[in-house]
Amino acid sequence: MTTERQAVGAYGERVAARYLQDAGLVVLYRNWRCPDGELDLVLRDGDVLVFCEVKTRRSDLYGTPAEAVTPEKVHRLRHLANRWLEETGLHARTLRFDVVEVLPQPRGASRVRHLPAAF
Repeated sequence: MTTERQAVGAYGERVAARYLQDAGLVVLYRNWRCPDGELDLVLRDGDVLVFCEVKTRRSDLYGTPAEAVTPEKVHRLRHLANRWLEETGLHARTLRFDVVEVLPQPRGASRVRHLPAAF
């Protein structure tokens, strides 16, 4: 991954974390990594444990950011969530998988769209 793409992704994750915190969610982990991959954000929304994939694109010319969450990516994210649960020992009665789209704008604040229970 190029440095520019990494910077765009890191920016989107910061924007998404702030947006979700402002909506009342509590960030537990950012960029949790294991040999199988990475979870962008792990949060708590009341009693619900939320695994959130953040997708940032500079434009929607090739589709919305959420459209980049393919069935293969969903499968991998569910696997990573199970690894996270095993490794941390944290549990919740309800799990949710969200997507947050971030579209930086030429001027002003980025457009952010939160898709709860996206998959």
